[in-house]
Amino acid sequence: MSSPNPATIDRRVFVSTMALGLLAAPLVADAQQPGKVTRIGVLANAPPTTPEVSRNWEAFRQGLREQGWVEGQNIVIEYR
Repeated sequence: MSSPNPATIDRRVFVSTMALGLLAAPLVADAQQPGKVTRIGVLANAPPTTPEVSRNWEAFRQGLREQGWVEGQNIVIEYR
């Protein structure tokens, strides 16, 4: 039996490397996406501009900040 042609081996390595690279590309793209932003939905029966409601919402947001949640960075609060 004769030894394989070195060009054939190089071609196989090249094709295998390209195939693995194409299969791994979507995984790399997913890993680079930013993390999910947590959303909190708020339903209220009073406008947030009233003094008492405004104080309560500010206390709520302050409590979130103390726990490491920053509105606009890693959390979104949707008011309705």
